[in-house]
Amino acid sequence: MYRSLVWIARIILGLAALAVVAVIAFWAIAPGYVGAARNNVLDHGPYPVSEEAQALHDRLIVGDWHADPLLWKRDLNKRGDWGQVDFPRLQEGNVAVQVFTAVTKSPAGQNYEENSAEAFDNITLLAFGQRWPMRTWDSLYERARYQAEKLHGFAAENSDVTIITSAEDLERVLADRAAGGRQIGAILGIEGAHALEADMANLDGLVEAGYRLIGLHHFFDNALGGSLHGLNPAGLSDFGREVVAEVAARPLILDLAHSSPQVVRDVIEMTDIPLVISHTGVSVFCQTQRNLPDDLMQAVAGTGGVIGLGYWDEVTCGKFDPSGIAAMAVAAVELLGEDHVSLGSDFDGSVETAFDTSELAALTQAMLDAGLSEDQIAKIMGENMVRVLRARLGD
Repeated sequence: MYRSLVWIARIILGLAALAVVAVIAFWAIAPGYVGAARNNVLDHGPYPVSEEAQALHDRLIVGDWHADPLLWKRDLNKRGDWGQVDFPRLQEGNVAVQVFTAVTKSPAGQNYEENSAEAFDNITLLAFGQRWPMRTWDSLYERARYQAEKLHGFAAENSDVTIITSAEDLERVLADRAAGGRQIGAILGIEGAHALEADMANLDGLVEAGYRLIGLHHFFDNALGGSLHGLNPAGLSDFGREVVAEVAARPLILDLAHSSPQVVRDVIEMTDIPLVISHTGVSVFCQTQRNLPDDLMQAVAGTGGVIGLGYWDEVTCGKFDPSGIAAMAVAAVELLGEDHVSLGSDFDGSVETAFDTSELAALTQAMLDAGLSEDQIAKIMGENMVRVLRARLGD
């Protein structure tokens, strides 16, 4: 009997030890493997960039409305060997302003057609696997706060990074770059106001953490209303209207990416601010569930707002190399006007791309090749974004 008990105890201890080893291996290996697999850059040779295009690119203010590197376990102050964006590569790509967006929930089986808010949440497993603080494991709000803390930590260690929370911060970054400096202006954005956890008081906490761009939805319906990819394409709820009114009343940017068509209509009807769709394509170029109808895009442009063009397969119908994105930009200018087209890469947003942020001069070259003028390229690459930021952050 005693020997049996000893044998059983040894088995239990052995299994426990194996479990500990498995967890440690998971923590050590899985985050990098998953991050690299989810944010691949296709193998390619150097994109040719003429001296003329490079000189133009070097003069541009370049801005990007949407990237998700804060989701992954990486030091953004080091040039990564996977993923698509970090601070060294932003400098190589001459990027002046980058929005860093916090993802707080992602349903298992995520797709562009139909997702349930009750599906298993992938970010819960990611938070555990990447050893985020325990407070983030069951709180979307705390996940947003933690990702903001990560960005503040990177900025504290990098004198070339300024977190923009006001128009004054923006102007300092632009003045530095005009004088030949290398400052990058980083703006915090939230991908889906489900991070509020249906509590309006949490908006104060997000603003205090540095968030200035507020997206209403991600891939599922939430307390604010219907998602473009949810089960119910409803408009704004009463809570959603309250949030929209509060965001519009503050020096914040309102992002309609992933919101249902009816939510977009409701927001346009109840606000008089320039609105943003941070990362998308245009249906006139690529007809897909992910891209809103052309008339809604035109209505957003009619607010004085902008549409951020993404760099991945599903919004470009497979034409996501620099020449394909340039062709989409031409179609967007024809549809919306040159003052309402921006960039919204979705880098590191679980998308495969044909280039990373260090190679943006290739996009400038492709836009020249597509027949866009230097003035139009300057607007698309960043001037339109800066105009909206000045209008909203200066309120």
